[in-house]
Amino acid sequence: MRNEQAMMDLILGKAKIDERIRAVIMNGSRTNPQAPIDCFQEFDIVYVVNDIHSFTSNHSWIDYFGKRIMMQLPDTSSLFSASNKDRFAYLMLFEDGNRLDLTLISMRSHNKLIKRESLSKILLDKDQIIAPFPSPNDRDYRVKKPSPKQFLDCCNEFWWVSTYVAKGLWRKEVTYAKAMLEGPVRHMLMMMLKWHVGTTTNFTVSVGKSGKYLESYLDTSLWEKFMDTYPNGEYENIWNALFLMGELFRTVALDVSSYLGYSYPNSDDAAVSSYLKHVYGLPPDATQIY
Repeated sequence: MRNEQAMMDLILGKAKIDERIRAVIMNGSRTNPQAPIDCFQEFDIVYVVNDIHSFTSNHSWIDYFGKRIMMQLPDTSSLFSASNKDRFAYLMLFEDGNRLDLTLISMRSHNKLIKRESLSKILLDKDQIIAPFPSPNDRDYRVKKPSPKQFLDCCNEFWWVSTYVAKGLWRKEVTYAKAMLEGPVRHMLMMMLKWHVGTTTNFTVSVGKSGKYLESYLDTSLWEKFMDTYPNGEYENIWNALFLMGELFRTVALDVSSYLGYSYPNSDDAAVSSYLKHVYGLPPDATQIY
């Protein structure tokens, strides 16, 4: 596997010899001094270029970077939003295990298309056209303190969609129930857990994409309970996960509300919790809920 220096020499070497490439920016975890370093870190690179069509009209030029296991061109996919003619991305996984996410941005639109994020670093600027970035850090990705409305909206969404899970479970619609549980309900639980981490760290840390660093900041007991909320496809296990998610949400939400001085909707919690238990015990041939 090519090491970081070899990959960077390749990335910058191409930019230096190709007159169409005018600037190079690195984004993502490789600019973050706080991010764990491992062999799966991708190289997230932007080339600011003249004549973007000369690159995208014949993709063979990317063979310069090595043999690939697979590649994705999201700007040509029918599954994603319409492409921007001034932007084009190559997502590449190479046979040696390295991954390069390479985005081309047209010179004429660079001011509009370059994301000035806190994890960005200029590696090359032939024409001095890009305003300097501050020293990279994770400030844009740290847990943000919620407003009172955001806190209440999170609580409302969690308890409201929990009733959808119960409906799906009673109807024996496992894919629907799981979609609601693992989609909106879990998303709100994750949001509250992030805010809980914020209250214990004075909102100075990032928990990473999809909460991948959560374990580092949660008490062991909370983390173990959170892990227990991931069920298989058995109906009883999904019910148990739903009830456990409610207990965990309540615990951390009360901590967050206390820290921030916000009101927790105890009445919604109590009413929905009672409803969920009632539906759990509802006979499969019931014609009325109550």
